[in-house]
Parts: sequence; C-alpha cells; structure tokens
Amino acid sequence: GNAENTNWLMQVNFLSYVQLTAAALPALTKSNGSIVVISSLCGKIAIPYAASYSASKFALDGFFSSLRQELALQGRDVSVTLCILGMIDTDSTKEKVKNLDVGLVTAYPVPESALSIIKGGAVRAREIYYPWWTTLLVSVRDWFPEMREKIIRSSFQEKSQEDGD
Repeated sequence: GNAENTNWLMQVNFLSYVQLTAAALPALTKSNGSIVVISSLCGKIAIPYAASYSASKFALDGFFSSLRQELALQGRDVSVTLCILGMIDTDSTKEKVKNLDVGLVTAYPVPESALSIIKGGAVRAREIYYPWWTTLLVSVRDWFPEMREKIIRSSFQEKSQEDGD
C-alpha cells in the first residue's frame, strides 16, 4: 500500500482507539471498566496484499497488550479484551476480498461474531478468537513459519494463476 493509505488505516484502525482510550481511561479506572478492542487475524498473522491493514492491527495488539500490563502494575482494575476476528461476512470484507481467492476460508456471520465480542468483554477475557479455528492458527503460527508463509502464499498464487489463464 501507499503511504497515504497506510496513514489513513493507522488513524482509523489504531490511533482512534488510542485517543478514545486516553479520553475514557479516567472514567474506566473509577468504574473498574473494560476496554474492548476489535482486531483481526491479520494483526497476528500477516498475509499478502494487506501490509498496511496488518500493520494497523499489529499496532493494536502491541499497544493494548502493553497497556493491560501497565494497568495491572498500577493496580487499576480496568480489563483489556483484544478480539481477534477471522473473516466476517460484512460488506467491507466482501469488497476487500472480491478479487482474491481466499481458499478454504469462508466468511462467518456478523451476529455470531458480535455475540462472541460481547461475551468476551462481559467476562473480561484477555483475548477472544472468532471463529474457533483462529485460536489454533495463532497458537501454532510460530512453530513452522516458513511452512505457514508458503501455505498462505499458495492460496494467493492459485488465484493469480487462474487470472493469467
């Protein structure tokens, strides 16, 4: 992606969360509140053609994981829940992947995703993963990095080869 697009994605997907959190933190501290952060599997595992998007989501993980530890060290009872979502069936997702072959990955329903997010925030979970297989994928991502990247690239290469025919 270009620098302008990256800047925009960082503002929307990352800096907006930082700004809202900074503004709300005093009230959240007083009420022992919760911060619920919507992220993406692309914030844990990078894929082709999503560098800027992935960067903005990786930034969420780094910032809020650090903040969670700082709050605990300061004795503030504010939970931070990072929601790691796979492909969710939204218009935005459909638009972004319409020209890509995403292989075996299917989009999951919005209502189920929303319920998972709400439940995670309600129980003050550290992280939630939806759908279920995203947990497994993130858990094994560092075991075989070369194989992981080869599998990811192969699903994109299949689409590129089909387009060339």
